[in-house]
Amino acid sequence: MYRDFVAMLFGMWLPIFGLGAVFVGICLLVGLQLGSPFLLSLAALGALTTLLRLATLRAYFRANPVGDFADLIRWERLYAIGNYATALLLALLNILAISANDPLLHLITVSLVFSFGAGIVSRTSVRPNICVISLLIATLPTIAALALHAFETSPNALHRELFLIEALIVAMILALSLQTVGYLYRSAVEHHTARHDMAKLARTDALTGLSNRLLLRELFQIHTATAMRAKNLVALHYLDLDGFKAINDRYGHPAGDALLAQVARRLEETVRSDDVVSRLGGDEFIVLQVGLSDESEAELLARRLIREISKPYIVDRISMSISVSVGIATAPKLGVELERLLACADAALYRAKAGGKARAYFCIEADAALADVAA
Repeated sequence: MYRDFVAMLFGMWLPIFGLGAVFVGICLLVGLQLGSPFLLSLAALGALTTLLRLATLRAYFRANPVGDFADLIRWERLYAIGNYATALLLALLNILAISANDPLLHLITVSLVFSFGAGIVSRTSVRPNICVISLLIATLPTIAALALHAFETSPNALHRELFLIEALIVAMILALSLQTVGYLYRSAVEHHTARHDMAKLARTDALTGLSNRLLLRELFQIHTATAMRAKNLVALHYLDLDGFKAINDRYGHPAGDALLAQVARRLEETVRSDDVVSRLGGDEFIVLQVGLSDESEAELLARRLIREISKPYIVDRISMSISVSVGIATAPKLGVELERLLACADAALYRAKAGGKARAYFCIEADAALADVAA
């Protein structure tokens, strides 16, 4: 979810470009008219800040997808620095405009602060710290300048009252913006949490919590691509429980489901953290063993799986025993298509069951030929 939120920060370049262009245009126009070196310097700083922010956005998309958590933090900090710099420039422009006592310039610059505030609330509320700090940098100096200017001597009627009212309006909008940031952030967290939960449910088996066929396919593609680059093997173990139907018939489906859940935990505890355990349905499981240098490693794991799965289970205080048969197919030796490897491993599994169960057989040419005919 953090990765998604950081990506949202870098999702729009047009508001950054638009605000920067307007800021630079105002500073140049008024600076040339008034002969103000300070305003011309602000224009240069505004142009430089905008260009750097746009360059940062471009660099982020060129680096995407960002690798680890530390990189995400670094990109977020870079975005925050650009936001803070823009807010500070706006504050400086407003201080100058208010002190110049030019109503039209004053109107335009305060409007810029409102536009900036509305933009960052809508774009960066997913990172509330950045949003809140940027709002405070842009508005607090503006509020202070308005309040101080109210007490300066002026021939205009209601000068003090109008400037104090304007300071109050900016303060109220700041308070409302801060409240909006909190609401939008909570809504974004709830939305993304629900979306990720739904995505997880679509890729996991509801009973065991293992990956389902959809997630297995995605992970298989990733691991086989890595194996081919490293010239390693990937072994697909097709497991089918021996004696599970008798458990279901004797003790009922709730007991069978509890047994399947225990089998899933044993499988996860037996394999390495990089390996993948998946449930296809019923009492059929897949173990994707990655990073192999030789097929003998797959045989060792298969024997370990048979030994662990064949140990007794306790379900509702009842001791139950099953075993497991395993068919093994390796990639890229037998191809890099998941369905073909599943068919090959299934054919080897059929021979394992026919040979006496609780056995592990590798896919041979006859199995592969049978899989190709079935396909």
